[in-house]
Amino acid sequence: MALIKGLHHITAIAGNAQRNFDFYTKVLGLRFVKKTVNFDDPKTYHLYYGNQTAEPGTILTFFPWEGIQQGRHGTGQATETMFAVPAGSLDFWTQRLKQHNVLYNNPAKRFGGAEESVTLLDPDGLKLQLVAVSGDERPFAVHPDIPAEHAIRGFYGVTISCTDHERTATLLTKTFGYALTAQEVNVYRYTTPEVRTAAVVDLVVVPDEKRGLSGGGTVHHVAFRAFNDADEMALRETLVQQGFEVTPQIDRQYFHSLYFREPGGVLFEIATDNPGFTVDESLEALGSTLKLPKQYEAHRAEIEAVLPALA
Repeated sequence: MALIKGLHHITAIAGNAQRNFDFYTKVLGLRFVKKTVNFDDPKTYHLYYGNQTAEPGTILTFFPWEGIQQGRHGTGQATETMFAVPAGSLDFWTQRLKQHNVLYNNPAKRFGGAEESVTLLDPDGLKLQLVAVSGDERPFAVHPDIPAEHAIRGFYGVTISCTDHERTATLLTKTFGYALTAQEVNVYRYTTPEVRTAAVVDLVVVPDEKRGLSGGGTVHHVAFRAFNDADEMALRETLVQQGFEVTPQIDRQYFHSLYFREPGGVLFEIATDNPGFTVDESLEALGSTLKLPKQYEAHRAEIEAVLPALA
């Protein structure tokens, strides 16, 4: 049995924290799941957004660095984050995006018309897709201006741009348990049968495109889901045997993580379900207060003094 259960979370880089917060909670209507700090830079936020129950496969997170240089989308990057929205809701979303002056493309069909989506840019230039799907019953975040029949359910998948997809495809199929389920021109779609949602990875082959540069509006890493520590460490052993340089397991407060670079250069993470986002606040209170990793609690006053207020 494959030990990867689709996507766990995706982490990206933003500029202004308040602008990021406003877009994802007020325009897209995601739930603010966690307000914490970057483990490696505790004077910078780490902001988490997700569905109503903050389940893996719905969590988009950001490092907002004020004044950071704009990144460049290109090869060696995850270049699109795909969210699932209910079938029939794309007209609602195009009107809403227009109302909020969001850059977007009109709905377009792919894979022989089997899939319809809207592509948009967040305020920092991060590329997102809203993909119309049927039967996604994940609990949506409640928003006063977004009816239940249109609300985002969580991730649909992620797109990775590469010059040559074969080695990344081998990792996905031989190690992660994905299978090639569709192809259209230069897009190769891989899907895991282990879960029904957050199950898609698209590899887009663009051999003449420049390599991406990290910065505002780009994805920092893509995290895949392992149910528990035993599954994660079994995966680590397999990856090491295959020649990947994998970190030791790292405690990230809400999940346990491994990191390594996939063959095309994208930073991959394996993240566990445990202990989850309710380890330090109740489900009802998620995102309501600043939560610090244990090693920074003694410096709370200093950290709070430099972090911008979010409202």
